[in-house]
Amino acid sequence: MSKIDDAKKQLGELFIMGFNGLELSDETSAFISQAQIGGVILFSHNYESPGQIAELTNQIQDCRHDLPLWISVDHEGGRVQRFKKPFTKIPEGQVIGANGSAKLAFDVSEMIAMELKAVGVNLNFSPVADIATNPKNPVIGARAFGAEEELVTKMVTAFVRGHLLQGVLPCVKHFPGHGDTSTDSHFALPKVDDSLEVLREREFKPFLKAFKSGCPMVMTAHILNPKLDAEKPATLSSKTLQDILRKELRFTKLIISDDMEMKAITDHFGKDLAPRMALQAGCDLLIYRSEAATRAAYVSLTRDLENGDLDPNLILESAARSRGVKTEFLDDYTPASVTDLGSKIGLPASAELIKKLTEVS
Repeated sequence: MSKIDDAKKQLGELFIMGFNGLELSDETSAFISQAQIGGVILFSHNYESPGQIAELTNQIQDCRHDLPLWISVDHEGGRVQRFKKPFTKIPEGQVIGANGSAKLAFDVSEMIAMELKAVGVNLNFSPVADIATNPKNPVIGARAFGAEEELVTKMVTAFVRGHLLQGVLPCVKHFPGHGDTSTDSHFALPKVDDSLEVLREREFKPFLKAFKSGCPMVMTAHILNPKLDAEKPATLSSKTLQDILRKELRFTKLIISDDMEMKAITDHFGKDLAPRMALQAGCDLLIYRSEAATRAAYVSLTRDLENGDLDPNLILESAARSRGVKTEFLDDYTPASVTDLGSKIGLPASAELIKKLTEVS
């Protein structure tokens, strides 16, 4: 098998794909299996009940070839919590940070991870490591633990440790820091002007501490900082991901993009070119919230490989990195139980923990 053919075979490992419905259609199952898609991301439109989600995650894992798929979700708390009742309602990061207790933050993180693991989720795109330095920020705001680096670093570290202890991977986000923007990257391309010196003294510190605490994944920000790269946002910038994140900060695990369907990317760089740019910049994994966009990007990247526009070594290295982290963290995979979920989700003790948290804050 040629290196290009090998890269085409392993290309699917680099995708985290969203899809519609409460169960997998035959077409979606076939695509995940045939393309060997690396993982999925679940949203509120995929959720009906804990039992249904457990059945869905088992159905997803039935599509795997050998290693488990990433089954991911955004479950931060506040307005970014995809699974509703009877899952415990988690307050936003600002509330968690306001109490200042790393112990309570750790306990909340453990509880979140315990509930997610019970239904087969193995990757949570949390915690938010952004520092809320801009009060006009429309996308981060109260999602951040606070406006001070020291507090955010302490909370992020506690959250990473709590998730890892329960066997759910945390993913710290959004590098190199989304807290000082005044534009929502879902709808436009945000721009910040913080110098590298400021970023080193402030924004980078929560990420660095998360890495040292064992966090195996970091999500990029769709933001443009001319002090780092005058032309490309972080997700598409090798200066940001390779020179800073890999070389300066010495992060060796997985780099994952934010949703590649956000307008910060699609309106400025195009749906065909953007996935190639992200991989060339240093992203290992790409998130697409829809199956249609995933299929289109998969076809586009396959064509790039065949045309010589994409180095197959990039695909092989990222796929190996993803599989390596899976081997390290998901080696004890067992199907989710669809019964007795009431003993793990929405417990009175969890409600008491949240009450204690909010009383302190």
